[in-house]
Amino acid sequence: MSIAYVLVTVVTIVANAGVAIADLSKASFVLRNSTELDLPAWSVLPLGLLKAAGAAGLMLGLIGLRPLGIAAATGLVLFFVGAVAIHIRKRVFHNIAAPTAFLLLAVGSLATATWH
Repeated sequence: MSIAYVLVTVVTIVANAGVAIADLSKASFVLRNSTELDLPAWSVLPLGLLKAAGAAGLMLGLIGLRPLGIAAATGLVLFFVGAVAIHIRKRVFHNIAAPTAFLLLAVGSLATATWH
């Protein structure tokens, strides 16, 4: 297991777990962002659960269930491609950096998971 894989994946886990907690607790910035993107309020919970599942899958990949970690990283890449696409479609650019950063972390986790 490479150091790059562990470092990138741990950062991705922490970031996604943190934002999942914000989603699940319906933090004000999450609700503002979802309103700005015309997402229904009910969607915050399932989106948070998907991020939490991605973080959990990455963790399981780190502890030995590599195919699950690769699947989780792939899921997070697809999730955040969608998030960036929604920001572009809705022309909400002032906060597009966050989903882009999460996308890059997920890509990094996927790329390093397939290297070793």
